[in-house]
Amino acid sequence: MSTSPAPERLGPRLAEGERRRSRERALELCYEAEAKGLSPEELLAELPVAPESYAVRLATGVSREAARIDALISAHATGWAIERMPNVDRAVLRIAVYELVAEPGVPVAVVIDEAVELAKQFSTEDSGRYVNGVLAAVAAEVRKG
Repeated sequence: MSTSPAPERLGPRLAEGERRRSRERALELCYEAEAKGLSPEELLAELPVAPESYAVRLATGVSREAARIDALISAHATGWAIERMPNVDRAVLRIAVYELVAEPGVPVAVVIDEAVELAKQFSTEDSGRYVNGVLAAVAAEVRKG
């Protein structure tokens, strides 16, 4: 018996590049929403053109599951309180933790690799290593078995 979610739960299959672009756009949305003191939903309502559906799903999922996501990050982020993390690192971690928790069809390795690349691209090399460590610990907790 398969433990994979039903195909309709995952939505349409996205090509690797599409999912990558959606993660980057979700990062922009989460970062901008926090900088403006808005929820991602409020920010999305202001946009003249809606982003890709997976970017919207990630950004609104981060908002909807914020308490759980931040608790998981805080539990596994050694040496950093979540509110003291660089904004980009915090947004990258929130998106990736959301994927680990709510998108079981996306492999752990893909979630972590993509988050590390985003952290390195938009923050620092050290951020990539830190994001990797936090996400590996979160994944071990939420994706047991």
